[in-house]
Amino acid sequence: MKPSEPSRYDATGRRSASSARWALERLNPPSRLWGSNGVAFGPDGRLYVAQFLAGQISAVDPATGDVEVVVPMDSPVQSPDDLAFGADGSMYIADLVPGRVWRRSPQGKFTLVSGDVDNPNGITCIGDRLFVNEMKPDGRLMELFPGGGDGQDDGAGRDVREPVVLTEGLALGNAMQRGPDGYLYYPHMMSGANPMLTGQVWRIAPDGGAPEVVADDVHQPVAVRFDQGGVLHVLSRGPEGIVTRIDLHGSGSRTLVTSGVVGLDNAAFDAENRMFVSSYSSGGVTEMHPDGRTREIVPRGLDGPYGVTIDLAGRVYAADHYRVARPEPSREGGVTTHSLLHFSHGIVSDGELLHITSQFGQIQTYDPETGTTRERAGGLRRPLGITVAPDGSLVVAESDAGRVVAVDEADVLTVLADGLDRPVDVAFDAEDRCYVSDERLGAVLRLEPEGPPTVVVDGLDAPQGLAVLGDELFTVETGQRRLRAVSLTTGQSRTDAEDLPVGPPPGVVPRTEPALFAHGMPGLARRFAGLTTGPDGSLLLSANGEGTVLSLKPQQGPGLRTQ
Repeated sequence: MKPSEPSRYDATGRRSASSARWALERLNPPSRLWGSNGVAFGPDGRLYVAQFLAGQISAVDPATGDVEVVVPMDSPVQSPDDLAFGADGSMYIADLVPGRVWRRSPQGKFTLVSGDVDNPNGITCIGDRLFVNEMKPDGRLMELFPGGGDGQDDGAGRDVREPVVLTEGLALGNAMQRGPDGYLYYPHMMSGANPMLTGQVWRIAPDGGAPEVVADDVHQPVAVRFDQGGVLHVLSRGPEGIVTRIDLHGSGSRTLVTSGVVGLDNAAFDAENRMFVSSYSSGGVTEMHPDGRTREIVPRGLDGPYGVTIDLAGRVYAADHYRVARPEPSREGGVTTHSLLHFSHGIVSDGELLHITSQFGQIQTYDPETGTTRERAGGLRRPLGITVAPDGSLVVAESDAGRVVAVDEADVLTVLADGLDRPVDVAFDAEDRCYVSDERLGAVLRLEPEGPPTVVVDGLDAPQGLAVLGDELFTVETGQRRLRAVSLTTGQSRTDAEDLPVGPPPGVVPRTEPALFAHGMPGLARRFAGLTTGPDGSLLLSANGEGTVLSLKPQQGPGLRTQ
């Protein structure tokens, strides 16, 4: 078995999980980036990539594809979504969930520019001037003052000069840029009448004035970028990877190019006018040619994954925060996007259907054949693990509410257990008994028909994914990065696999607990190491530290290591 390539979890490529009882195999290659959002070329010629889900920023060498983390997970920045460079080489960062804008000096010092922007996302610099917009309904576009001018320092390195609001009424602002005419161009990602109808690009003068629409009927605009010749490129956030090129100051002609990069997020042009794009749904960095051909600089992969399941036909599905994806070893890149179902975390197959929990607080049923989705419940507080009960109802761990709930075929919700600490996953045994992992309590509990739950095993370090095979219960102990097995007959437990690639890289502790919602928008994901059983007696694990799905098959003889 060969060691893996360097990944976001292990820059050396030498770490690997081990087990004496299971043969471990990756169903897809490890990914290098935890998603890729805002991108911008830095003074050193590297492409800097904001990674919202990871809470970090990496620098990519476009020639070699080498990736270096320059703003780590444990920095003051929590959820970077976009970035820009000022004239002096300072990096400015839109920290979306907590509503902060940061300056990172060329020497690496962080200064808080503002903590009063709602969902800051699009950010750009014009010389020494800094502009940011808000990704929310009725958002603002404003100029901030990171220092100098007539602002006054508050003693903590922050300029207290009030932001200047250029305009309001943005329909989810996002990546923006100054055009060759000196105006700021920005997309509207949704319309007020229908969140699914999008299509406008606006502009406004940097000193204010009346904003105006410059392009309408553009396909799902998420970012606007100008190439070195002044042609406007509008990226689509949809599954086709559409880029619309508009010659605003010439013939006005439009050209649509389909790249196949699902979930485009942002783009940057280098000095040679080469276009590099990012994907919020699958990460990576891709060079996109004018005719739509692409070349991978950093291969795309899984952002998570979180929940994992396998259907009756043996197809494996992963809930990957922004999508439902399929790891496919035979496919180039190893991953296929099945559907852009945003904020998916838990997933379970049920005949021809998939049931999914969403960070929007929903339980949904998705039909892969028709592409239709039915909402089964809403308004829940971070639902995570989901399973199908013997009676056909859907049982869900509602993590932030400390509950386990069930939704029947008529979509009636019933509370099965409450007063839990932080339930994460649920599973049933052959006797129809329900088990729940409680991450904060460090235990797996069995729900009883009457009375409080029974502790099956405790003393665990952040147990998450849960599965039952025969008389044994398995859980992913994420704090220790190991798989624990518990006999449901004797109560004895053992460690079945170690050094699992789950959670952040070893030695890295994210600074803050992920926030759930910010101004009506979903916040950061809680990393969820899902676990499920296969029809052949195997286990499937969402190895969210490296972006793979691991297959664990029973073996005889000495332990094997992941390839």
